[in-house]
Amino acid sequence: MKKIVFLSFILFLMMNVASNGQGTATGQKQVKFVIHTDFGDMKGILYNETPQHRDNFVKLAKAKFYDGLLFHRVIMDFMIQGGDPLSKNAKPGQALGMGDPGYTIPAEFNPALKHKRGALAAARTENPEKKSSGSQFYIVQPSKGAHFLDMNYTVFGEITDGLEVIDKIASAPKDANDRPLKDIKMTVKIVE
Repeated sequence: MKKIVFLSFILFLMMNVASNGQGTATGQKQVKFVIHTDFGDMKGILYNETPQHRDNFVKLAKAKFYDGLLFHRVIMDFMIQGGDPLSKNAKPGQALGMGDPGYTIPAEFNPALKHKRGALAAARTENPEKKSSGSQFYIVQPSKGAHFLDMNYTVFGEITDGLEVIDKIASAPKDANDRPLKDIKMTVKIVE
């Protein structure tokens, strides 16, 4: 009798997790975030399928690491990039994109996670393991996506609201290094 009650309880839990709209098969809620800029807010979710990237982004956002950093590289019909800690107090015209928190994250490629419009993905340097930057990320801008990057850079989330903000940032006037002429600062918040 105890065995039947126990099995019924387990079955109930499994059905509850499977029907939970905010979770995944693991029962873990999707983490939501907001990137605030002077152009507006971009709201999004982080994927549970990329736990190391998700947890790192949450850790940095909660520590206010991203607050005051710039979108330092913007390319219309491609992407907007930020997360370089060297951008916080960068001088006008200073080349950016080489800063990091001192570590990388192992690649977490998933064929189901594509570089569609609004995809949040980890930047990286050229390295054989395709490890991601510990902090730099980019957001895909064009409606057709950037699928030539699939399975080469880790996609770990997506913008679900505020896609027009990506367009505004991507179209900002920029210098020869694709850095906006007027600084575009961000703050990143995790939505609990």
